[in-house]
Amino acid sequence: MNSKIWLSSPHMGGGELKYMKSAYQTNWVAPIGPNVDAFEHDIQKFVGAQYCAALSTGTAAIHLALILADVKPGDYVICQSMTFSASANPITYLGAQPVFVDSEPDTWNMDPELMESAILDLAKKSIKPKAIIPVHLYGMPAKMKELCEIAQKYAIPVIEDAAESLGSLYQSKATGTFGEMGILSFNGNKIITTSSGGALISGDQLLIDRARFLATQARDDAPHYQHSQIGYNYRMSNILAGIGRGQMEVLQERIQQRRCINQWYRSFLSGIEGVHFQTEPNDDYYSNYWLTAITVDPLKTGITRENLRLKLLAENIEARPLWKPMHLQPVFKDTLYYGARVSEKLFEQGLCLPSGSNLVVEQMDRIGKVLKRVLFK
Repeated sequence: MNSKIWLSSPHMGGGELKYMKSAYQTNWVAPIGPNVDAFEHDIQKFVGAQYCAALSTGTAAIHLALILADVKPGDYVICQSMTFSASANPITYLGAQPVFVDSEPDTWNMDPELMESAILDLAKKSIKPKAIIPVHLYGMPAKMKELCEIAQKYAIPVIEDAAESLGSLYQSKATGTFGEMGILSFNGNKIITTSSGGALISGDQLLIDRARFLATQARDDAPHYQHSQIGYNYRMSNILAGIGRGQMEVLQERIQQRRCINQWYRSFLSGIEGVHFQTEPNDDYYSNYWLTAITVDPLKTGITRENLRLKLLAENIEARPLWKPMHLQPVFKDTLYYGARVSEKLFEQGLCLPSGSNLVVEQMDRIGKVLKRVLFK
């Protein structure tokens, strides 16, 4: 059988080893150290954020952001429905209730009008959401101008889930820097990786200082171990931060590689009726195209996205359906949802194609042969 073509596998740049070796040689193997400090600085510089805390995961970053937004048991938090479960799970960690909002068809992200409808409907019940979590799906920036204007109108903090969108821009500004806080992920499948890791970014130093305190078990300033509140073991290790430093050196190259792969798919599938791409709506949007995502209309193509996925799988090529919307997940079946079935249709017809920056010509040829056999009539 042919070797596996992964959806999005780690891609080392070469510089990672020197930073990891330095951590080893200097015995900085704890969840603090010079690599952590330098990695945070690199992130700040790249995205234009004033402050950054490197953490163990992107999920940890969302959890801390919600704590910093003072989310308590019984509170409500508005969250994009079409996303990975890590966007919503931390809401429940705190005993709060997620309120899911549907996507709009332009970017596939949170619909601003439906978000405002949710706020107004909750207000009738004397409920004010404690936070709003929009997501930049597959690297595509959400409609942050509209979302932030509505959030400011009702004085609700925005926590941007930019886990998939490092390097993406909206109106020439980096995703993750529009809200009170933004979160990044460096999981193994992301555009750059630290094996496992994440970050919380903000323009508010007090928030980031507080996040670092909570992420290191909330240890009080005392000569002994003293804790006046519950903390978490959420800081990134100095070794993993070394991987991140090496990855940051090739980030711009990785963005261009992902965008080139996206363009290859567009060119290859141009003219195929019923196949549509997640696309930048206009010049305000610049996506890193972390994953190339398409929809397959069975009425026009004669096949379903599942037919296509299975044909690729038969050739040892990984492709995945779009995220199953949170309001359709069994664990959230009784949760409030405001929508018009946009995300449901996207899930029914959507597929993510192999998009790793380390794909080579021979692998793209293999993918192309399957696409041609299935979609070209």
